[in-house]
Amino acid sequence: MTVEEAGRKGGEATSRNHDRDFYEEIGRKGGEATSKNHGQEFYQEIGRKGGEATAENHGEEFYEEIGRKGGEATSKNHDDDFYEEIGRKGGEARSKQRSDNSNGNRRNNDNN
Repeated sequence: MTVEEAGRKGGEATSRNHDRDFYEEIGRKGGEATSKNHGQEFYQEIGRKGGEATAENHGEEFYEEIGRKGGEATSKNHDDDFYEEIGRKGGEARSKQRSDNSNGNRRNNDNN
């Protein structure tokens, strides 16, 4: 028996002997241990790598589809007040960004 076959058989036996709660618990414990051992940079790096791998494996249609599904799910769970609030916050953030850029350009020009 190969190592691969033994691993598969062991995994199958484990799945027969344990329920969903077991896997949720070991997943939670693993996540907690990982967060204690790694900082923000670790999560940024694995996020970047995951994003790159996803982009390499999926085309534009994939992103259109997940965007559409996400939009549909969001619209089912939120009312008009939610959209008004996120629109207001987005507008404020964009206005601040423009203001910061404008002030930065003035400061740079003052130094010349």
